[in-house]
Formats: sequence, C-alpha cells, structure tokens
Amino acid sequence: MSEPFFSHSYVEETRLGFLFLRSHTWQHHVLRVAINDLRGLFSEHPPENPVILDAGCGQGKSFQYLHSVFNPVKILGVDADPLSLRLSAEEAERRRLNVELIGSDCASLKLPDASVDMVFCHQTFHHLVEQEQALTEFYRVLKPGGYLLFAESTEAYIDTWVIRWFFRHPMHVQKSAAHYLDMLHGQGFQFTAKNVSYPYLWWSRARDFGLLERFKLVKPKPFGEREETLVNAVARKPLQAPFEGETP
Repeated sequence: MSEPFFSHSYVEETRLGFLFLRSHTWQHHVLRVAINDLRGLFSEHPPENPVILDAGCGQGKSFQYLHSVFNPVKILGVDADPLSLRLSAEEAERRRLNVELIGSDCASLKLPDASVDMVFCHQTFHHLVEQEQALTEFYRVLKPGGYLLFAESTEAYIDTWVIRWFFRHPMHVQKSAAHYLDMLHGQGFQFTAKNVSYPYLWWSRARDFGLLERFKLVKPKPFGEREETLVNAVARKPLQAPFEGETP
C-alpha cells in the first residue's frame, strides 16, 4: 500500500456517516444494488478480467461486489483518508482479494494515463469539491474504450434535512441528475439513454423514506414528474479521441 495522502479538496464524512458506511444497510441495500444495476446498463459485455479503479473506495466494502460481478484481475482502491485505507486493507486481506491501495486525491490521481479498464465511482462525487478535475482524471486514466461506472445521489437527496443533519457535503457543488450527465458528456464520455438509470429507492427518499407510498397515502410519482434522487450511468471513453478542435 502506498503512503496515505490526505486532501482538503473533498469534504470528510461525519463520525455517524463513517459508521454507516460499515453497516449491513450500506453494503446490502446500497452498494450491492448499485453495482448490480450498473452491470445491467452495459450495451456490450464488460471487459474481461479488468483492472478496476475504485475511486473513493472508503472502507473497501465494494471490493467483494466488484469482484463477484466483474471478476477483475486487480482492484486499485483510491482514497484520501488514511483510516479508510487502513480499513480497506483489512477488508481486502480478509476476503483474499488482489487490491492495491493508493493514498490519493481523485482530482490528482497517482496513476499513469490509460492504465485502467473501468473506474467505479459510487457515492463519491458529491463529496468532491473539485468535481471537474476529478472527472478529467477519470478520463485520463481510462484506456480507450474503457468505462466509467458512475452512481451518484443528486441535490434533491443531499439537500434534505435528514441528510444535512447527519452527514456532511460541499453543498455548493451538488447537482441534479441532468447536470451530472451533462458533465459526463462534456468531458467526452459516450452513453445513451439505455446506459442510464434513475433508481428511486426507499432510502433515497429522505423526506419520508417512501412510507407514505407504502401505506398508500400518496401515489408514487412516475419518472419525469419527480425530482430524481439517484442517477447511475455506464459511460465509455471513446476508442479514438476526437480530432483537434472537434467537440467531444
């Protein structure tokens, strides 16, 4: 494991949030569900035996799911928090997985150009202050034809009293689902509507956690008539870069 690197370009999680990221709810109802959903958004077969960058790997709870779904030859776990990296190392050792951990800021990755097949960015982006720089770095380290697996909570979820009370985020960079997708397109990533999903999961409805719908007190709002709380996308780096002066 490389030397940990602490950065102030992301907003640290609260103590409660840190503990939540170790919970069964986080692992089973959030991570597992997101990775399975992302797998279903591929238009082609994912790369075989890929090198996967887990950007903002936290405590390593995603490693087992990434391994079972994508069978990577190696996982590169990147995080700027030394304690998270130490816990990730324990998780990788416990599950006997080939994981290399790197202390690094997502906005300045310590990785060569075109060195990974997939970047997994799950619930990391809304913690980053320098989002554009991080996205540029994801694009840089991906091989041509590589994939960004992007799964994020939107401003509609982050800017609720429950989340603001218990967790900590840089509120000035939070975005809607449409704005996040615009960012991916603007960086040059390619995807269609078939590569995007908008999960409307109970835990993402922080105002009532879907209880009013469950008890049939209100009717669920259909897609297009609600504020999306989550957006998942499988976006591909082009096999060939655009010509100079050409819009991505």
